[in-house]
Amino acid sequence: MELVTNEDGITRCWWGSEPEIYRNYHDIEWGHPVSDDHRLFEKICLEGFQAGLSWLTILRKRDNFRSAFVGFDPKIVAEFEEPDVARLLADAGIVRHQGKIRSTINNADRALDLIDEYGTLMSYFWSWAEPEKEPPTEIPATTDTSTALSKDLKKRGWSFVGPTTVYAFMQAMGLVNDHLAGCHVREECANQRRHHMTTLL
Repeated sequence: MELVTNEDGITRCWWGSEPEIYRNYHDIEWGHPVSDDHRLFEKICLEGFQAGLSWLTILRKRDNFRSAFVGFDPKIVAEFEEPDVARLLADAGIVRHQGKIRSTINNADRALDLIDEYGTLMSYFWSWAEPEKEPPTEIPATTDTSTALSKDLKKRGWSFVGPTTVYAFMQAMGLVNDHLAGCHVREECANQRRHHMTTLL
């Protein structure tokens, strides 16, 4: 796995070097622990939309997605009905895939079930967080944990949550730290994760 030092003198994981929107996402978001339920729900939905596409496509449309899905508040999205599906299918600012749109509405309902059971989505998802370990030399597409989490979500009625989608979610939300050794934000993310996981104990 490679590191790239950009013209700003900062060393990053290779995938986060270009274009600028990726740099910002890599530096400020990816791997930093997230506890906000709306952001957790948003990310797992957007990872579902990303299936078969590039994350760059989704990232460029993210503000449009947030507007279309009312900030990814699961209480609101769970109430979407057929007129909302038609509205979303007509929205050129998002990915107009009927199956993924209906999946997001379904998953909002399932998210509310998790909140009823665990109190927050954070409590559920962070129970699957992987311990801090040595920096990766290869970044896998799935892990045993992401496979188990995917299976548990599917058992609970979620859709578009395969092991690869779930692992990308885990990486982005800080449930695992896959920044490479030498990346300028790896230690920052590690420290944030240690603090976050300590507060959950």
